[in-house]
Amino acid sequence: MIQAIFFDFNGVIIDDEPLQMAAYKDVLAERGIDLTESDYYSALGMDDRTFVRAAFERARKKLTDDVLQLMLEDKTVRHRKLIEQELPLFPGVVTFLKASAREFSLGLVSMATADEINYVFERARLSPLFSVVLSAENVSSCKPAPECYVTAVEKLNEKRLAERRLPVLGSECLVIEDSPPGIMSGRAAGMRTLGVTNTVSEEQLRAAGADVVTASLADWTVDAVHHVFD
Repeated sequence: MIQAIFFDFNGVIIDDEPLQMAAYKDVLAERGIDLTESDYYSALGMDDRTFVRAAFERARKKLTDDVLQLMLEDKTVRHRKLIEQELPLFPGVVTFLKASAREFSLGLVSMATADEINYVFERARLSPLFSVVLSAENVSSCKPAPECYVTAVEKLNEKRLAERRLPVLGSECLVIEDSPPGIMSGRAAGMRTLGVTNTVSEEQLRAAGADVVTASLADWTVDAVHHVFD
């Protein structure tokens, strides 16, 4: 039976993949680097540092640590401005999160920075729903490597044991992702996977190994999770 659900952040909870791309596009353009839509979506699963380094490698340009840090800070500022008027949360996702938190242990597993996650969580008041939040700073490998989900389970089990609750197995966890690297990461960690077609096609998610694919989390309930995955 499913005991825990791990959610991705960008493209699953917040509808900001196009906004992330726009912020990156502006920051890279100032350094003389063009970012195409293909470039961006082929890099899903990367954290910010890996993404910018890859862009510079494609352009065959040198990147210093100082310039990298300045670009990351600039990108965060630009992204923040794009969401400050209204948080673009996906329809139905908050309802599903609240219902799920009453039945399962919830975790967030994202390659976004803690700063970006915390900003959204504070504004949307999502923090109390999650037992574990894992960001890019907590791991050394990006998705599709399984490290992030393996680490998330370890952190969740530490908390559950402190609460005198039984630990969960990877096979008792459901991963909800919008990208092929995310699906592959969850599968490599031994977890069940639900792909949401918010960012890429159903065919791409199924090719990555998603157990189930859905068009929207607004269509899901706790009972549906039990019925499909238990």
